[in-house]
Amino acid sequence: MRILGVEALSECAGMMSTKLNWVVERFVAVLMVLLVLDVWIGVIDRYIFHWQLPWPEVLARYLMIWAAMLAISAGIARREHIGLLMLISKIPDRFRRVIVLALDAVTFALFVYVACYGLAFAQTGANRQAMIFGATLFIPFLSIPVAGALCAIQTLLVALRDQGALREPSIAGMSE
Repeated sequence: MRILGVEALSECAGMMSTKLNWVVERFVAVLMVLLVLDVWIGVIDRYIFHWQLPWPEVLARYLMIWAAMLAISAGIARREHIGLLMLISKIPDRFRRVIVLALDAVTFALFVYVACYGLAFAQTGANRQAMIFGATLFIPFLSIPVAGALCAIQTLLVALRDQGALREPSIAGMSE
């Protein structure tokens, strides 16, 4: 039985999770479009014009890393970890809620750790030079703490939204 305040908190967390996920998914889509364009430029360069551009391969790597890291939070928002869903769905209902909450707590702690230590990692990137671009590696390395923070926020919001209930992922989105 849910208390009215808890239900309001759950609804608010669900709305915040959905809005954050909407922004992240659009940003990842833009990164993917840029990645495809960059790879096309690299292919055209290599096989048609022979410009010998040094940057398409490196830029593709950084775009792919950012897109993949940010997309993790979208999977969290939808609870789309198939391995965990398969395992948790086999557990009896009376234990499932506690296990889901415990997994959410461990996941949250993990992503807070990744975000905190990712900042130090990104700062080391500020001292390293990218040979091709002539810029530091701070922006590429920043993908780790940014993704860690987004994942921690999404994990917290999803935990508050679901309150230990196991929700099946929705293909169409979070409109429940």
